[in-house]
Amino acid sequence: MPRGLFISFEGVEGCGKTTQADALVDWLKGKDIPVVYIRDPGGTDIGEAVRTILLDPEFRTMHAKCEVLLFLASRSQLTYEKIIPALSKRQIVVTDRYADSTLVYQAYARDLPGRLIAVFNRFATAGLKPDLTFLVDIDIARGRARGVFDDRMERESLLYHERVREGYLRLARKAKKRIKVLDGEKEVRSLNQEVIAHVKTIMARKGYTL
Repeated sequence: MPRGLFISFEGVEGCGKTTQADALVDWLKGKDIPVVYIRDPGGTDIGEAVRTILLDPEFRTMHAKCEVLLFLASRSQLTYEKIIPALSKRQIVVTDRYADSTLVYQAYARDLPGRLIAVFNRFATAGLKPDLTFLVDIDIARGRARGVFDDRMERESLLYHERVREGYLRLARKAKKRIKVLDGEKEVRSLNQEVIAHVKTIMARKGYTL
């Protein structure tokens, strides 16, 4: 059965992924294309409650295995409550982060077993993967210079965030057809044009008309 298009944005803190996701959603709405915009973790009442726990800087002693299970719990609720219903209505779903984040932030950067987490991810998401993922890549120091980052994940060491970036780039090399790497240091409008160009291509392939 034909379904809607699923697009995710990924990247380290300060890369500009949320700005690009916002711009894409505005462009789709301007074309009167039904779109659902979500964030992971979060996006549902349950997910937002879990997000609060995950990002609270007071919970410094959270174990890595607890962390990954909380991310998966939030994602599972988001997938079944919001993503699958929207895709079944042939809507376009745009998400600020999805399963790739867990493979990078928890499996790669925290040295948790990648194969096991991949299995857990498939269980939590019914095996759903984005049709198109934008990885907005940027040097860690340059990204962090763009703002104040003070939640529990953002407060991790620079070495941790360097590993996150390395993990993303490794993942992108393994999934070249799905993951499009964008230069986060480019001008915002230029990046937006790149995003739209890729989205137009996949929309045409999926039978959407603009």
